[in-house]
Amino acid sequence: MSADDKKEIEKLRQEIRQHDILYYVEDRPKISDREYDRLMQKLIDWEKEHPGEIPADSPTQRVGGKVSERFAAIAHKTAMLSLDNTYNLDEFRDFHSRVVKGLNKGEPEESQVAENEIEYVVELKIDGLGVNLTYENGLFVQGATRGDGVTGEDITANLRTIRSIPLNVPTAKEDFNFFEVRGEVYLDRKAFLKINQERKAEGLAEFANPRNAAAGTLRLLDPAITAKRPLDIFVYSVGFMDRMPFKTHFEAMQKLKSLGFRVNPENFLCRNFEETFQLIESWREKKETLPYEMDGLVVKVNDLGYQKKLASTARHPRWAVAYKYEAEQVVTEVEDIICQVGRTGSITPVALLRPVLVSGSTVSRATLHNEDEIKRKDVRVGDTVVIEKAGEVIPKVVRVANEAGKSRGQPFKMPENCPECETELFRPEGEVAWRCVNWACPAQMKERLLHFASRKAMDIDHLGPAVLDQLVDGGKVRHFSDLYILKMEDLVGLERLAEKSAQNLIDSIEKSKSAGLTRLLHALGIRHVGQRAGSILAQNFHSIDKLQKASFEDLEQVNEIGPIMAESLRAFFDQEVNQQEIDHLREQGVVLVEESKETGNRLEGKQFVLTGTLKDFSRDQAKEKILSLGGRVTSSVSTKTDYVVAGADPGSKRDKALKLGVEILDEEKFKALLAG
Repeated sequence: MSADDKKEIEKLRQEIRQHDILYYVEDRPKISDREYDRLMQKLIDWEKEHPGEIPADSPTQRVGGKVSERFAAIAHKTAMLSLDNTYNLDEFRDFHSRVVKGLNKGEPEESQVAENEIEYVVELKIDGLGVNLTYENGLFVQGATRGDGVTGEDITANLRTIRSIPLNVPTAKEDFNFFEVRGEVYLDRKAFLKINQERKAEGLAEFANPRNAAAGTLRLLDPAITAKRPLDIFVYSVGFMDRMPFKTHFEAMQKLKSLGFRVNPENFLCRNFEETFQLIESWREKKETLPYEMDGLVVKVNDLGYQKKLASTARHPRWAVAYKYEAEQVVTEVEDIICQVGRTGSITPVALLRPVLVSGSTVSRATLHNEDEIKRKDVRVGDTVVIEKAGEVIPKVVRVANEAGKSRGQPFKMPENCPECETELFRPEGEVAWRCVNWACPAQMKERLLHFASRKAMDIDHLGPAVLDQLVDGGKVRHFSDLYILKMEDLVGLERLAEKSAQNLIDSIEKSKSAGLTRLLHALGIRHVGQRAGSILAQNFHSIDKLQKASFEDLEQVNEIGPIMAESLRAFFDQEVNQQEIDHLREQGVVLVEESKETGNRLEGKQFVLTGTLKDFSRDQAKEKILSLGGRVTSSVSTKTDYVVAGADPGSKRDKALKLGVEILDEEKFKALLAG
């Protein structure tokens, strides 16, 4: 393989990884499932031709997705694999042929399964967030997101707020003591519209679709807010059972229904392939009549013995497939191409279109994603293009469809400077997006300020979106440092901010000055620098002055930093406008060093697990204390764990620590350890 080919393949891998993060972690997919599948298939085909050139971290070598660092990680007993997709009769017939071939492989002729003897269960593919529910002795003990398919995020507290999830199924103990149930959490269309109306009234960004709303709600850190939103669930499979008493999938679903689990009534048992496909065709139009969103159907081999024999690939079960209906496509014209700036500085080209009706709404703009995508499709102003809604939500340009001989405009060229602030744009190596790294860019400023003030950053109470909008739009705040020169007279005239609230905000801003270097580095919004990285950098450099002077090589050599983060840090600190802002923060009295009491590395190399409720620390505060002293915090107890910090109601982690002989600290011992 040539060096150019290797570079091209790695670029494709990086693009797929980026889409995985957008879909699984940030809940804001930018391309349709079909387009994602095309990218993945292209990579699979390339790697088949060069099997010796496949790195361990290639997207083809994992189930997909990523586990957010905001929640503890939970390992699933059996993997939550993704589904392979089909889009038409021919592709679905190919799936059926593979099932028949797989079942008959190695079987004598008299024992082979006939094509028309295979039963399938057809289920609606609800457009929500997949979850895994764990029950012990009939009690709901744990709930997790799908995550990367092997490990998910612990969202037990939020799942407990969903009334259709049974917290106790005592009759289950008759058949099995321990089992996992998989389901899809969703919001119906009416609830989704109501939530968006409320968010709009409060000046908050609206959710793009019901799936994003459901996913965002389940990932809230405050279950009280989750409880206010009418989430619901449909259970669709058994993940694991210590005793499996069923012979078919349909039988298992009927049993779960009898136990009180919510199983979709639109699940069907089909006797053969032809009956299955007729049912699929009947749902092509009916899907629009449902009170909730669906993005296709799921077809599963009914016989559990057959499922076991067919097994799975590294990514997909061989006994199930998703059937997705092609998105509606229409033709229109590109009137202009502009570039818009995202909240993290990413520059996205957007096609301004002659308005046209697509999937029930008028579309006049469509994303072109990035520079590489525009070049690949060669979209130009004046072109006739085919557009569709990715995932029935986000308009995108599929391809150019000019008539033969039509004259064309000039090829599109990305701007060299930010369209909002004129700062020179920067494209990190290995990424597809150009970025504006000017933290004072107006397009990014409101979101950056919200992050700066957030609880895990500078922790400025009372500085919400409504207040910030007024401060920024009124010209009173343009930079982080402007917050520290606000006076009472700047605030008391603002809407929704009475005199007492204004004073509370002033006090909170003043208090944040002493937050320390770890929090400040996280608050600055430097790309790739989160809470953990901020702590590591603060421990190693102790002041922002030393960090600014550190070379790329100095940064790269720090454990857990690496070249990507080092490049991002240097790009940030090399910007003159960022250097000036740090000087202004210093002038306003913001602490730019890590206080000596927090810079010790007494806990370096020590691994902690937190469980239960502490009296004097939130989970985040305890984690921050450990990180500031050089320790690590993990989500599960193992032989590598040094301490388990156990508060009230510690649960199974404390029990596991006792079995493994791991030292358990109550809150007083934990405080003593922190104090040295």
